[in-house]
Amino acid sequence: MQLTTLARLSGLTFGKDMREGFWLVTTDHLTDRIWFRDDEDFKVAMNIIALLSVIYIVDIIAFILMSNHVHFLSGGDIDIVKAFITRFKKDYSQYYSQKYGSRGLLRRNSVDFRSVTIGDESFERAVAYIQMNCVAANICLHPSAYPWGTGDTYFRVSQRNGQRIGDLSGRARARLLHSRVPVPDDYIIDERGFIDPASYVPATFVESVFRTAKRMDWFLRNSSKARISSRNEGPSFNDQLVAAGIKDLSISLFRKSSLSELNDSQIAELFRQARYRFSSDPAQMARVSGITYDRICTLLESL
Repeated sequence: MQLTTLARLSGLTFGKDMREGFWLVTTDHLTDRIWFRDDEDFKVAMNIIALLSVIYIVDIIAFILMSNHVHFLSGGDIDIVKAFITRFKKDYSQYYSQKYGSRGLLRRNSVDFRSVTIGDESFERAVAYIQMNCVAANICLHPSAYPWGTGDTYFRVSQRNGQRIGDLSGRARARLLHSRVPVPDDYIIDERGFIDPASYVPATFVESVFRTAKRMDWFLRNSSKARISSRNEGPSFNDQLVAAGIKDLSISLFRKSSLSELNDSQIAELFRQARYRFSSDPAQMARVSGITYDRICTLLESL
Protein backbone atom coordinates (compact mmCIF):
# COMPACT_ATOMS: atom_id res chain seq x y z
CA MET A 1 0.00 0.00 0.00
CA GLN A 2 1.37 3.41 -0.97
CA LEU A 3 1.94 6.22 1.50
CA THR A 4 -0.87 8.32 0.02
CA THR A 5 -3.45 5.69 0.96
CA LEU A 6 -1.91 5.10 4.39
CA ALA A 7 -2.15 8.81 5.08
CA ARG A 8 -5.80 8.92 4.02
CA LEU A 9 -6.68 6.01 6.29
CA SER A 10 -4.71 7.19 9.29
CA GLY A 11 -5.22 10.94 8.99
CA LEU A 12 -1.46 11.47 9.00
CA THR A 13 0.32 13.97 6.78
CA PHE A 14 3.42 13.26 4.74
CA GLY A 15 6.77 13.95 6.35
CA LYS A 16 10.46 14.05 5.54
CA ASP A 17 10.73 10.30 6.11
CA MET A 18 9.11 9.58 2.74
CA ARG A 19 11.88 8.01 0.66
CA GLU A 20 10.17 5.88 -1.95
CA GLY A 21 11.38 6.08 -5.52
CA PHE A 22 10.13 8.95 -7.67
CA TRP A 23 9.76 9.01 -11.42
CA LEU A 24 9.57 11.94 -13.84
CA VAL A 25 7.14 10.76 -16.50
CA THR A 26 7.01 12.55 -19.86
CA THR A 27 5.02 11.65 -22.96
CA ASP A 28 6.31 12.42 -26.42
CA HIS A 29 5.18 15.76 -27.83
CA LEU A 30 2.60 15.26 -30.57
CA THR A 31 3.49 17.38 -33.58
CA ASP A 32 0.40 16.98 -35.76
CA ARG A 33 -2.47 17.10 -33.27
CA ILE A 34 -3.36 18.08 -29.70
CA TRP A 35 -4.64 16.08 -26.75
CA PHE A 36 -7.10 18.70 -25.56
CA ARG A 37 -9.30 20.76 -27.86
CA ASP A 38 -11.35 22.57 -25.23
CA ASP A 39 -11.75 23.02 -21.46
CA GLU A 40 -14.06 20.02 -21.19
CA ASP A 41 -11.27 17.77 -22.48
CA PHE A 42 -8.93 19.10 -19.81
CA LYS A 43 -11.56 18.57 -17.09
CA VAL A 44 -12.12 14.98 -18.14
CA ALA A 45 -8.38 14.29 -18.02
CA MET A 46 -8.08 15.93 -14.60
CA ASN A 47 -10.81 13.65 -13.24
CA ILE A 48 -9.28 10.56 -14.85
CA ILE A 49 -6.04 11.31 -12.98
CA ALA A 50 -7.87 11.62 -9.67
CA LEU A 51 -9.71 8.37 -10.28
CA LEU A 52 -6.65 6.40 -11.38
CA SER A 53 -4.62 7.65 -8.43
CA VAL A 54 -7.12 5.73 -6.29
CA ILE A 55 -7.32 2.65 -8.52
CA TYR A 56 -3.56 2.23 -8.78
CA ILE A 57 -2.77 3.62 -5.30
CA VAL A 58 -0.05 5.74 -6.90
CA ASP A 59 1.40 8.89 -5.38
CA ILE A 60 0.93 11.84 -7.74
CA ILE A 61 3.49 14.39 -6.58
CA ALA A 62 3.08 16.93 -9.41
CA PHE A 63 1.67 16.99 -12.94
CA ILE A 64 0.72 19.25 -15.81
CA LEU A 65 -1.47 18.75 -18.86
CA MET A 66 -0.16 20.61 -21.89
CA SER A 67 -1.95 20.69 -25.23
CA ASN A 68 0.27 18.07 -26.92
CA HIS A 69 1.99 16.24 -24.02
CA VAL A 70 1.81 15.63 -20.28
CA HIS A 71 4.26 15.42 -17.38
CA PHE A 72 3.94 13.61 -14.05
CA LEU A 73 6.19 13.23 -11.04
CA SER A 74 4.98 10.03 -9.43
CA GLY A 75 6.13 8.10 -6.38
CA GLY A 76 6.27 4.37 -5.82
CA ASP A 77 7.06 1.17 -7.66
CA ILE A 78 8.01 1.75 -11.30
CA ASP A 79 5.67 -1.00 -12.52
CA ILE A 80 2.71 0.70 -10.82
CA VAL A 81 3.72 4.07 -12.25
CA LYS A 82 3.93 2.54 -15.75
CA ALA A 83 0.55 0.88 -15.32
CA PHE A 84 -0.94 4.20 -14.21
CA ILE A 85 0.28 6.20 -17.23
CA THR A 86 -0.69 3.40 -19.64
CA ARG A 87 -4.20 3.33 -18.23
CA PHE A 88 -4.41 7.13 -18.27
CA LYS A 89 -3.54 7.20 -21.98
CA LYS A 90 -6.02 4.40 -22.69
CA ASP A 91 -8.93 5.95 -20.78
CA TYR A 92 -8.39 9.43 -22.19
CA SER A 93 -8.01 8.06 -25.73
CA GLN A 94 -11.35 6.27 -25.39
CA TYR A 95 -13.03 9.49 -24.30
CA TYR A 96 -11.36 11.41 -27.15
CA SER A 97 -12.42 8.80 -29.71
CA GLN A 98 -16.03 8.87 -28.55
CA LYS A 99 -16.16 12.67 -28.67
CA TYR A 100 -14.24 13.37 -31.87
CA GLY A 101 -14.36 10.08 -33.76
CA SER A 102 -10.58 9.95 -33.94
CA ARG A 103 -9.00 6.59 -33.09
CA GLY A 104 -5.53 5.82 -31.84
CA LEU A 105 -4.69 9.29 -30.52
CA LEU A 106 -2.04 8.02 -28.09
CA ARG A 107 -1.50 4.45 -29.27
CA ARG A 108 2.06 5.07 -30.46
CA ASN A 109 2.81 7.92 -28.09
CA SER A 110 5.92 6.79 -26.21
CA VAL A 111 6.68 7.64 -22.58
CA ASP A 112 10.00 8.44 -20.90
CA PHE A 113 10.67 7.54 -17.24
CA ARG A 114 13.52 9.13 -15.30
CA SER A 115 14.46 8.36 -11.72
CA VAL A 116 14.32 11.28 -9.27
CA THR A 117 15.60 11.29 -5.69
CA ILE A 118 15.45 13.48 -2.62
CA GLY A 119 18.67 14.94 -1.30
CA ASP A 120 20.41 15.94 -4.52
CA GLU A 121 17.81 18.57 -5.51
CA SER A 122 16.64 16.48 -8.49
CA PHE A 123 13.21 16.24 -6.80
CA GLU A 124 12.93 20.01 -6.54
CA ARG A 125 14.15 20.51 -10.11
CA ALA A 126 11.63 17.95 -11.42
CA VAL A 127 8.71 19.66 -9.68
CA ALA A 128 9.83 23.07 -10.97
CA TYR A 129 10.35 21.72 -14.49
CA ILE A 130 6.81 20.33 -14.57
CA GLN A 131 5.22 23.45 -13.11
CA MET A 132 6.98 25.84 -15.50
CA ASN A 133 5.86 24.16 -18.74
CA CYS A 134 2.89 26.50 -19.06
CA VAL A 135 5.09 29.55 -18.47
CA ALA A 136 7.62 28.39 -21.07
CA ALA A 137 4.75 28.08 -23.54
CA ASN A 138 3.78 31.73 -22.91
CA ILE A 139 0.37 30.68 -21.62
CA CYS A 140 0.67 32.43 -18.28
CA LEU A 141 3.15 34.38 -16.16
CA HIS A 142 3.21 31.95 -13.21
CA PRO A 143 2.22 28.26 -12.86
CA SER A 144 -0.32 29.14 -10.17
CA ALA A 145 -2.45 30.74 -12.91
CA TYR A 146 -2.63 27.51 -14.95
CA PRO A 147 -5.55 25.28 -13.86
CA TRP A 148 -4.64 22.03 -15.61
CA GLY A 149 -2.21 20.55 -13.14
CA THR A 150 -0.71 21.21 -9.73
CA GLY A 151 0.40 24.80 -10.35
CA ASP A 152 -1.54 26.25 -7.41
CA THR A 153 -1.48 23.20 -5.12
CA TYR A 154 1.51 24.03 -2.91
CA PHE A 155 1.88 26.75 -0.26
CA ARG A 156 -1.73 27.83 -0.65
CA VAL A 157 -2.73 30.74 1.55
CA SER A 158 -6.41 29.80 1.44
CA GLN A 159 -8.56 26.83 0.51
CA ARG A 160 -10.28 26.79 -2.88
CA ASN A 161 -14.06 26.79 -2.87
CA GLY A 162 -15.71 23.57 -3.88
CA GLN A 163 -18.06 20.73 -3.00
CA ARG A 164 -17.28 17.41 -1.32
CA ILE A 165 -17.72 14.59 -3.78
CA GLY A 166 -19.40 12.64 -0.98
CA ASP A 167 -22.27 15.13 -1.12
CA LEU A 168 -23.12 14.11 -4.68
CA SER A 169 -25.53 11.37 -5.64
CA GLY A 170 -24.11 8.19 -7.14
CA ARG A 171 -25.40 9.22 -10.55
CA ALA A 172 -23.81 12.67 -10.31
CA ARG A 173 -20.48 11.11 -9.31
CA ALA A 174 -20.58 8.73 -12.26
CA ARG A 175 -21.39 11.58 -14.62
CA LEU A 176 -18.46 13.62 -13.30
CA LEU A 177 -15.89 10.82 -13.31
CA HIS A 178 -17.25 8.78 -16.24
CA SER A 179 -16.93 5.83 -13.86
CA ARG A 180 -18.64 4.22 -10.86
CA VAL A 181 -15.35 3.41 -9.11
CA PRO A 182 -15.60 5.02 -5.63
CA VAL A 183 -13.24 7.77 -4.55
CA PRO A 184 -12.89 9.19 -1.01
CA ASP A 185 -15.89 11.26 0.06
CA ASP A 186 -13.67 14.14 1.22
CA TYR A 187 -12.30 14.83 -2.26
CA ILE A 188 -13.22 18.37 -3.29
CA ILE A 189 -14.74 19.21 -6.64
CA ASP A 190 -13.25 22.49 -7.80
CA GLU A 191 -15.79 25.15 -8.77
CA ARG A 192 -14.51 24.78 -12.33
CA GLY A 193 -15.79 21.20 -12.53
CA PHE A 194 -12.94 18.82 -11.69
CA ILE A 195 -11.49 17.20 -8.59
CA ASP A 196 -9.02 19.57 -6.95
CA PRO A 197 -5.53 17.98 -7.12
CA ALA A 198 -5.01 19.08 -3.50
CA SER A 199 -7.46 16.28 -2.61
CA TYR A 200 -4.94 13.58 -3.51
CA VAL A 201 -1.56 15.26 -4.10
CA PRO A 202 0.67 15.15 -0.97
CA ALA A 203 1.15 18.91 -0.82
CA THR A 204 2.38 18.87 2.79
CA PHE A 205 5.13 16.44 1.87
CA VAL A 206 6.20 18.47 -1.19
CA GLU A 207 6.27 21.63 0.90
CA SER A 208 8.44 19.87 3.47
CA VAL A 209 10.99 19.04 0.78
CA PHE A 210 11.13 22.63 -0.48
CA ARG A 211 10.90 23.91 3.12
CA THR A 212 9.68 27.41 2.17
CA ALA A 213 7.63 29.03 -0.58
CA LYS A 214 10.59 31.29 -1.31
CA ARG A 215 12.83 28.29 -1.96
CA MET A 216 10.24 26.77 -4.31
CA ASP A 217 10.03 30.08 -6.14
CA TRP A 218 13.81 30.04 -6.57
CA PHE A 219 13.65 26.63 -8.27
CA LEU A 220 10.77 27.81 -10.47
CA ARG A 221 12.65 30.91 -11.60
CA ASN A 222 15.87 28.96 -12.23
CA SER A 223 14.43 25.91 -13.95
CA SER A 224 15.35 25.05 -17.53
CA LYS A 225 11.77 25.90 -18.53
CA ALA A 226 12.17 29.38 -17.05
CA ARG A 227 15.22 29.94 -19.25
CA ILE A 228 13.22 28.84 -22.29
CA SER A 229 10.46 31.25 -21.32
CA SER A 230 12.88 34.18 -21.01
CA ARG A 231 13.97 33.84 -24.64
CA ASN A 232 10.79 32.42 -26.10
CA GLU A 233 9.13 34.55 -28.76
CA GLY A 234 6.65 31.84 -29.66
CA PRO A 235 2.86 31.71 -29.52
CA SER A 236 1.04 34.25 -27.40
CA PHE A 237 -2.21 32.27 -27.49
CA ASN A 238 -2.70 28.70 -26.33
CA ASP A 239 -3.43 25.89 -28.78
CA GLN A 240 -7.13 25.70 -27.95
CA LEU A 241 -7.71 29.37 -28.79
CA VAL A 242 -5.71 29.15 -32.00
CA ALA A 243 -7.55 25.98 -33.09
CA ALA A 244 -10.89 27.71 -32.60
CA GLY A 245 -9.57 30.87 -34.25
CA ILE A 246 -8.38 29.03 -37.35
CA LYS A 247 -11.79 27.40 -37.74
CA ASP A 248 -13.52 30.78 -37.39
CA LEU A 249 -11.11 32.33 -39.90
CA SER A 250 -11.81 29.57 -42.40
CA ILE A 251 -15.54 30.20 -42.12
CA SER A 252 -15.23 33.98 -42.39
CA LEU A 253 -12.70 33.96 -45.23
CA PHE A 254 -13.84 30.99 -47.32
CA ARG A 255 -17.18 29.86 -45.84
CA LYS A 256 -15.63 26.48 -45.10
CA SER A 257 -15.51 24.93 -41.60
CA SER A 258 -13.04 22.17 -42.49
CA LEU A 259 -9.48 22.64 -43.73
CA SER A 260 -9.93 19.58 -45.95
CA GLU A 261 -12.28 21.67 -48.11
CA LEU A 262 -9.61 24.31 -48.82
CA ASN A 263 -7.07 24.38 -51.63
CA ASP A 264 -3.38 25.14 -51.07
CA SER A 265 -3.65 28.86 -51.73
CA GLN A 266 -6.55 29.18 -49.32
CA ILE A 267 -4.70 27.21 -46.62
CA ALA A 268 -1.63 29.39 -47.14
CA GLU A 269 -3.72 32.53 -46.67
CA LEU A 270 -5.41 31.02 -43.63
CA PHE A 271 -2.05 30.34 -41.97
CA ARG A 272 -0.77 33.78 -42.90
CA GLN A 273 -3.76 35.29 -41.14
CA ALA A 274 -3.22 33.01 -38.11
CA ARG A 275 0.41 34.07 -37.91
CA TYR A 276 -0.57 37.73 -38.02
CA ARG A 277 -3.60 37.60 -35.72
CA PHE A 278 -2.43 35.07 -33.12
CA SER A 279 1.37 35.30 -33.36
CA SER A 280 1.17 31.59 -34.15
CA ASP A 281 4.28 29.78 -35.39
CA PRO A 282 4.36 26.81 -37.83
CA ALA A 283 4.85 24.27 -35.02
CA GLN A 284 1.69 25.44 -33.29
CA MET A 285 -0.23 25.57 -36.57
CA ALA A 286 0.79 21.97 -37.25
CA ARG A 287 -0.46 20.81 -33.85
CA VAL A 288 -3.86 22.46 -34.12
CA SER A 289 -4.51 21.75 -37.80
CA GLY A 290 -3.08 18.26 -38.35
CA ILE A 291 -1.12 19.54 -41.36
CA THR A 292 2.58 18.72 -41.26
CA TYR A 293 5.10 21.30 -40.15
CA ASP A 294 7.03 21.04 -43.44
CA ARG A 295 3.92 21.60 -45.54
CA ILE A 296 2.92 24.64 -43.50
CA CYS A 297 6.37 26.16 -43.93
CA THR A 298 6.21 25.50 -47.68
CA LEU A 299 2.77 27.09 -47.98
CA LEU A 300 3.81 30.16 -46.00
CA GLU A 301 6.93 30.58 -48.14
CA SER A 302 4.78 30.46 -51.29
CA LEU A 303 2.98 33.69 -50.38
